[in-house]
Amino acid sequence: MSQPTDSSAHAASPTDADAFDASFDGHAPPLRLAVIGAGPAGLALALLAARYLPQAQISLFDARPLERDVSGDPRTIALSLGSVQLLQRLRVWPASQAQAIREVHVSQAPPTLSSPFFGPAGEPEVRISAAEQSVPQLGAVLPYGHLVAPLQAAWQQASALEPHRLISRFGQPVDAIKQDRPDEVEIDAGIAERFDLAVVAEGGVFSDQARKSLTHDYRQNAWVGTVTLSPDSPVGVAYERFTRRGPLALLPLPDRDGQRRAALVWCQGQDEDEVAGLTDAQRLTVIQHQLPERVGRLQAISPLKCFPLGLNAERTLVEGRRIRIGNAAQTLHPVAGQGLNLGLRDAFALVEALRRDPQVDTALRRVEWQRAPDRWATILTTDFLARTFAWRWPGLPAARGLGLAALQALPPLKRALAGQMMFGRR
Repeated sequence: MSQPTDSSAHAASPTDADAFDASFDGHAPPLRLAVIGAGPAGLALALLAARYLPQAQISLFDARPLERDVSGDPRTIALSLGSVQLLQRLRVWPASQAQAIREVHVSQAPPTLSSPFFGPAGEPEVRISAAEQSVPQLGAVLPYGHLVAPLQAAWQQASALEPHRLISRFGQPVDAIKQDRPDEVEIDAGIAERFDLAVVAEGGVFSDQARKSLTHDYRQNAWVGTVTLSPDSPVGVAYERFTRRGPLALLPLPDRDGQRRAALVWCQGQDEDEVAGLTDAQRLTVIQHQLPERVGRLQAISPLKCFPLGLNAERTLVEGRRIRIGNAAQTLHPVAGQGLNLGLRDAFALVEALRRDPQVDTALRRVEWQRAPDRWATILTTDFLARTFAWRWPGLPAARGLGLAALQALPPLKRALAGQMMFGRR
């Protein structure tokens, strides 16, 4: 049995369970909750449950050793306003490390219909600003490590205050999850232990995942990295550009050493993907050519990493006494940028349902029903958009352009889209 590699990581033991059970008088039996995966979704769920489910004993499992420093992980996370507000409520939002999104600009690159009614450049576009939506920001962007580090520190602090109730199991991978009784689930992490509920929050990327009930390989690659923008580039603007080969996105990052930066997500069809053979200068030239002029001049580009893209989703969140959240439930194309936001909304809904109804099965049915509209609207919309970039139908770019123009011209539709971007479907 592997053990946590840090003395502050508190491993579960029969003594812990006995001590916690002894604090109840039999009128309200404790909920034994296992959270598997200490990424952003799993940590947020564990913290929410620690705060709002005082009757719960929570064990947080992760194969990663506790002493492994996650703060330097440079992967970029885009969060909606609703996710930012949730993290602020948990007092773990690293505001100084994040760049607020003040405006989202979605447009389509030529060839497409052009018209003086479309926008300043005659191209179809949608512009959504925080000011017109009467909110301080539409969302925020920050490195993965700068999000996980304060979440993990908050969990460890809470665990130190209540070691019998909040149990850290870092450095202990979960080998199996079984259910042979209707009211319990068995977790095998070196030894078998029984819990009332297991939450699977381990995500991963599409290429490394076991296939779920619904799966589709888009045969697209996402090239990700960062670009340096010109000093006069607009601050806090997220760009998404629909190109013939796939979407191209720039997400604003905090300035570093006085330089304005943006995270790059550059999607290419695998049959046409020539990015690997390009030099940095050539990559900058190609990207610059595809972006709208208002972005300004790109100054530099980092090394890029490539990730194959696909849909990999379960039909349901709940299976017996096991529930999946975030990428463990659905891995999506990045065109909508909603993967982690879905996971955080899943976490909040689960804790709220358990807070309202201590009957686990009833609470799980509530979560399945409550989360379905938001979850399936996001899955289907993202899947549709991703598939359209592989289609070569005559008139498709024109139809997509007209759709963007209609959104920009009809404020009620744009408000509805902005609301879904910020808070999901409610």
